[in-house]
This record gives sequence, structure tokens and C-alpha cells, in this order.
Amino acid sequence: MRASLRDTLLALPFYVLPHHGISWCMYKLARVRSRPLKNLIIKIYTALNAVKMEEAVIEDKYAYEHLNAFFTRALKPECRPFDTKKDSWICPVDGSVSQAKNIEQGRIFQAKGHEYSLVELLGGEETRAAPFKNGRFATLYLSPRDYHRIHMPVKGTLKHMAYIPGRLFSVATHTVNVIPGLFARNERCACFFDTEYGPMAMVLVGAINVSAIETVWHKGRITATDNSINRFDYNEGEVTLERGQEMGRFNLGSTVIVIATEQLTWDALIRPGAEIKLGQYLGQP
Repeated sequence: MRASLRDTLLALPFYVLPHHGISWCMYKLARVRSRPLKNLIIKIYTALNAVKMEEAVIEDKYAYEHLNAFFTRALKPECRPFDTKKDSWICPVDGSVSQAKNIEQGRIFQAKGHEYSLVELLGGEETRAAPFKNGRFATLYLSPRDYHRIHMPVKGTLKHMAYIPGRLFSVATHTVNVIPGLFARNERCACFFDTEYGPMAMVLVGAINVSAIETVWHKGRITATDNSINRFDYNEGEVTLERGQEMGRFNLGSTVIVIATEQLTWDALIRPGAEIKLGQYLGQP
């Protein structure tokens, strides 16, 4: 199935745009603290995006010190109750489902005839990708209006993290439909966990305007060095996060890919186009 002409025309400019330059400017703009200017920025932002401030711990949008603090705002816990089914995995973010399927011989379906390599997505190490060769994946898209913190689907112990340099293509539907291997080409952070249900990987994919990815265990912004993969190993028990605990956050919107072994089954409601909320039932062994 070919992408539409509209999607193609919208996606093509991203091949030539200076992704990192634009994202650097947005990074700086999102941290402007001058009260009149940052209030104007937040006013424009909320006029363009239907943000539900009644769900935020701090409901006054102008009380945030800058735009970045605003769109990484905390939510009231009662607004996102966690599913209580035994052994259930929960959605790690607010957003929508881009895809949720089986991984077939190390290939992941992207959209409309496009697929990409699991090994490439996870940073090129075949041994780390091997447990997921015929596993499951769920690609979850966060729009600019969504909550931008990322939580754990299940309790896990961190074993390895790889920050992988790359492009910063938009991850909106029109670019995903057109640009081959987009998620394995964009800058991303792959986090590998051990859980009681086997290994799990969570891939935080950067996008244009989203060149700053943070995790709760790594101090400050994670970056790639000398255009090469930046790898971190963790000792047993050094970083263990509970189910539902925050594990990281984005600036603006982007995509999280949850990767599990074949023993996990996604809920029937986790299908392309479905709106999701943090804490809802994602699946279980």
C-alpha cells in the first residue's frame, strides 16, 4: 500500500531541513524564563494544542518557570489510575497507538509497506536484540498536547542503556507513512530491563524539536558523543523501577516503543489509531 500524495508532500521537506539546528533553537526557546515572553509562548502553545490543565498538579499554566517545565508538568495521580489486573503491564504514556504487532524474524512493521531492523533500532548489538527476535512491540506516539513523562509498564531492573545518534525526522503520521526505517534512523535512547516476565526494552525516539531526552537515573540530558553510540552498563540492582514509576521524559512530543518477548500478549484495544492513557491495561503474559 503506497503512501498518499498528501503524506508524501508533507514528508519530503524533512529530508532537507536542518533537524538539529531547528531542535537546538526550540530547546533554547523552551527554556526562556523572562515572564512576559515565556507567558506569551505558553499562551500560543495552548492555543494550538488542547492541553487539559485541570489534570495537572499545577493548574495555572503561567505558574511554570518556562515552556519546558510546562509541557513536562506532573499530573494528579487520581487522573491516571493504574490497571489492577494480576500480572498486567500498563501503558507507559498518554498518546495513541501507531502500531502493535509481532516482531517477525527481527523485523518491525512501521507503516504502509515500511519495516525496519530490530537490531538497528536497538543500537546494532545482535546479542541484546536476540531475545526479542520473534517478540512483541508497541509503538506509542505522544502528540504535543499529551503528558510528556514516561513510566514503567512493569517493574524492571536496568541492565544497559544506549544513546544512538541519528536524524530528527518528525514522527507524525505523514512522515512515518513515507520515510523508510524512520524509527531506526532517528536519534534515540534504548533502555534494556530485566523483569520477572523476561527481558524488556523501551526505546525513546527523538524527533524534530525533541532532541532532549532525559531518564530518571542519568543526571542531565543524554547525548551521543562524536556521532557514535554512547553506552552505559548498570550493576545488578543499581537501578530498579517499580511498575508505574517515572523512567524518563521528552521535550514536546515523540514516540516510545515497548519491546517484549513472545510470551506477552497485547490487549485487543491496543491497536493502530487507538487513544491511550498512562496506566491503562497494555497486556500480560
